[in-house]
Amino acid sequence: MKFSEAFKLMKQGAKVKLPGWGGFWYWDAEKETIMIQCRPQDSDTQGDLLDIRETQRVEYTTMNMQSNEWIIADGTNCPILGGEATFSFGEAIKYLKRGMKVARKGWNGKKQYIQLATGISYKTADGVIVNCEHDAIGNMAVAFVGTSGVQMGWLASQADMLAEDWVFAK
Repeated sequence: MKFSEAFKLMKQGAKVKLPGWGGFWYWDAEKETIMIQCRPQDSDTQGDLLDIRETQRVEYTTMNMQSNEWIIADGTNCPILGGEATFSFGEAIKYLKRGMKVARKGWNGKKQYIQLATGISYKTADGVIVNCEHDAIGNMAVAFVGTSGVQMGWLASQADMLAEDWVFAK
């Protein structure tokens, strides 16, 4: 939903979040402001509760408000409330670009995930190290890390691209 709808729901007592978030936002009627309930490791300050007017990441906060992917935070989708944050493949790509590891919740192997590989190089048959530099596509690839090692240049299946069960890998 759009932020305008999420804001109306907050004013009615709902907690809202974006899909990949571990915390949520809610309206504090007494303070007349939005409060941000963060996981302690995600907080800008020492605490895990932040008045939106005190955010240190103004651009990030403003960009979040422009999202059309707001959802109600509850015990199934919000880690602070006992659930697990899941998200789409599009969100997974955004998190990869930020350096995070992501995985499908439904993948069979434990500790399997994908991450963005950079600084890619390879050794030719005659032992020469070649750095992969390409003006148009750069020097990055998606790496699949599994029980048998690392697969460079992993390609998502249609099922992976359409799935909504992406999670942060541990």
